[in-house]
Amino acid sequence: MKNFVYMILGIAFGIVLVQSEVMSWFRIRNMFLFKEAHMYLIISSAIVVAMMSVWILKALKVKSLSGDVLSFKGKPWNKGIVFGGLIFGVGWAITGACPGPVFAQIGTGAYPAIFTLVGAVLGAYLYALLRGKLPH
Repeated sequence: MKNFVYMILGIAFGIVLVQSEVMSWFRIRNMFLFKEAHMYLIISSAIVVAMMSVWILKALKVKSLSGDVLSFKGKPWNKGIVFGGLIFGVGWAITGACPGPVFAQIGTGAYPAIFTLVGAVLGAYLYALLRGKLPH
């Protein structure tokens, strides 16, 4: 039953992505070319909502569905974050998709996005293999 709830939430999230046009390659391109503010406004809104949500979760000391205490810890800073962010940004600009919208693209029939998904999975696998060997 829990998986069914997650599936419904995922479908709802996909619908929001499609309706807000964040999975549109043209919107992504125009964002990176600074031609329109659509994506910047959506990203900024998401950051504000996430900040407020974390603040509320901390203030209310909310527990997870399994009863565990939620903890929010920052990650240590290293130069890999900058390089990883640059690689992510270039891939996002080329494909017009990050991990969420790629599924929405496939779901709407933009089947070339399957290559984006395969590339993301291979990139994550490669990172897992090389993580211990990468400089900090």
